Amino acid sequence: MNKLSIILFLMMFSCLPCRAEEKTKLTFLWWPDPGGGFEKVISDFENENPDIDVEMIKGPTSTDTRETMYVTSFLAGEATYDMVLMDIIWLPKFAKQGWLIPLDDWFTKEEQDEFLPGDIQGSIFEGKIYRVPLQTDAGVLYYRKDLLEQKGYAPPTTWDGFVRVSKDIQNPPGLWGFVFQGKQYEGLVCNFLEILWSFGGDVFDEKGNLILNSPQGVEALKFMYNLIHTSKITPAGVTTYEEEESRHIFQEGHAVFCRNWPYLWLLSQRDDSPVKGKVGIIPLPHKEGNRSSACLGGWGFGISKFSKNSEACVKFIKYISGYDAQKRLHFKSGIVPTRKALFEDKDILEKSPFFSELYQILLIAKPRPVHPDYAQISDILRRF
Repeated sequence: MNKLSIILFLMMFSCLPCRAEEKTKLTFLWWPDPGGGFEKVISDFENENPDIDVEMIKGPTSTDTRETMYVTSFLAGEATYDMVLMDIIWLPKFAKQGWLIPLDDWFTKEEQDEFLPGDIQGSIFEGKIYRVPLQTDAGVLYYRKDLLEQKGYAPPTTWDGFVRVSKDIQNPPGLWGFVFQGKQYEGLVCNFLEILWSFGGDVFDEKGNLILNSPQGVEALKFMYNLIHTSKITPAGVTTYEEEESRHIFQEGHAVFCRNWPYLWLLSQRDDSPVKGKVGIIPLPHKEGNRSSACLGGWGFGISKFSKNSEACVKFIKYISGYDAQKRLHFKSGIVPTRKALFEDKDILEKSPFFSELYQILLIAKPRPVHPDYAQISDILRRF
C-alpha cells in the first residue's frame, strides 16, 4: 500500500466518529409511559428521521417531582431536557422566568384552531404561545356497570346517592366503594377542587378575594374526610395514592368507583384487564342543587431556551402532535387527544364510544386558579 492509499485509508476511518456526532439527540422528561404509546411514536419518528435520536427520560409518576426536575435543570442553565413536556399549570411560571422560547413563528393561529380551544388558551402567556397541546384531561368518574346492575342501581348523580350506593355494594377490604388520588401532591388539589366546585364553592370570588373558608369550602373538606373516617367507603391508604395506584386498584377489581383521568379507559378495556367490558364513565357527582364539575388538565410540549437543537425540536413536536401520532398515542396509552377532529374519528369512536360523554365533560371542565402564586396556593391546599 503506497503512502497516498494509507492517507486515504486513515482519513476514511477518522471521519466515522464525525458522522456519528452529526446525529442530533433530543431529550425530554416524562413518566413511565403506561401502554408504551410514546415509545412507539418516538420509534416511528426516528425511522422517518434517521438523523435525529429522541430520548424519553422516564421520571417519577409525581407531576410535582417532574416539575422540580425541570426547574433544577433551568436554574442550572443546562439543556438537560431540550423539550419540556409540561402540565398546563406550569406554563405561566416557566414562561415568566424566560425558560421557554415562543412558538408563534411556526405554530400559527390557523394551526392552533385545529386544537381544543381550552388547551390553546392554557398554552398562551402574555400574548405568546409557548406550548403545543398534546393531551387534554378532565377528571371523570369510572364505575363498575356490572356491580351497579346487580343491585339495580343507576349511576349516581349526587354525592348523597354516591355514598349510599358505595356503602351498599362495597365489601372491604377486597372491594372498596371509592378510590381517588389522595397523596399530598397536585393530584389531590384537583380532586379537592372538583368536590369544592360541586358543593358550590371556589378558591377566589370575582374580586380576587380568597374564600376557601366559606361554608361550602368547609363542607367539601369535611366530605373528603368523611369518605375515609365516617362513610368508610375509601381505604385509609388513599393518602398514598397517585393516578397509577388508584388505577390499579380499580382495574384489578377492588373498587366500585374511581376518580381518575381519561387515560384509564382504554387500559381498563385491554384483554388482560379483569374489568374489561364492565366499566362505565360519568361526570363526577355534585351536591343536590349544584352542578357537576371537572378539573381541566393537560400536557403539551415546549422548547427549553437552553436547547441548541430547537429546529429538530420543532420537527419532533410537529410530528407527535399531528393527527396520526395523537391517534396512536390514544390507542396505546389511552391519552385524550387535543385535535378537535379526532373526537369524530370513526376508529376512535369505535374503540372509545365514551368520547361523546367525555367531550361534554371537557366542555364543563374548569381550570385551576390562574394566579401568579398558584404554586403556593396549591401547596397550602394539599396540606389541609
